Amino acid sequence: MLKADRFARILDHVARAGSADVHQLAELLGVSGATVRRDLQTLDEQGLLRRTHGGAVTGTVNLELPLRHRAGRRQEEKRRIAEAAAALVPDGAVVGLTGGSTVSELAHVLAERVGGGQGGLTVVTNAVNIAADLIVRPEIRLVVIGGQARSASYELVGPAADQHLARYRLDFAFIGVDGLSAAAGCTTHDEMEAHTDRSFLRVAAHRVVLADGSKLGRATFAAICPLEEIDTLVTDVSPAEPERAALTEAEVRVLTADGAS
Repeated sequence: MLKADRFARILDHVARAGSADVHQLAELLGVSGATVRRDLQTLDEQGLLRRTHGGAVTGTVNLELPLRHRAGRRQEEKRRIAEAAAALVPDGAVVGLTGGSTVSELAHVLAERVGGGQGGLTVVTNAVNIAADLIVRPEIRLVVIGGQARSASYELVGPAADQHLARYRLDFAFIGVDGLSAAAGCTTHDEMEAHTDRSFLRVAAHRVVLADGSKLGRATFAAICPLEEIDTLVTDVSPAEPERAALTEAEVRVLTADGAS
């Protein structure tokens, strides 16, 4: 297992459980205790968890995993979600993409499609990693939304981004979320990011949320929108109750990676 993959699994486990000891993590990762201790020390130095005697705890650190640690998690599921989402997009469409690992995967799928000789697209994004990947694609007209940079998600957010977005009209807006629940709707970790996500949705004809199964039934700090303000959810699993009923009541179309429901 690569170091980046170990870091992502450690952070995910500690965020979910609140703490973990070296023995637990060594068994989880299939590595030695010495390797776990070195990894915990590195993550502590980066401010992503707090090292304790014999393990680690979340303490007061931000539970939002930086994109560099999220990118490799649930990769197969994210690829399937991205392919299902890309199938919604006709040639020549104007597509809005926020940040996040699943939306970034969608950007890769769309880039591969136009690179294979299919029609071009216009992409409007506030994610600098997506912009860097797409700027070398001559088939894609790229518009980058400016704003305040968030190191956790590589997104540009805030009033400048919102004002910039208001100038455009999108055929599709694809947003990533950190949580989607019946009670809280769509949520994320950062308030400014949530506001910019709403700005993407506000100017789009079709509003699409991408979320793998780990996000369903979960609520995080900042509200993006209620379920009634999205048109489609693309995920890799069939939502359980009460989310299924809430999505049905809100008339949200649910697409899974292997079909529609």
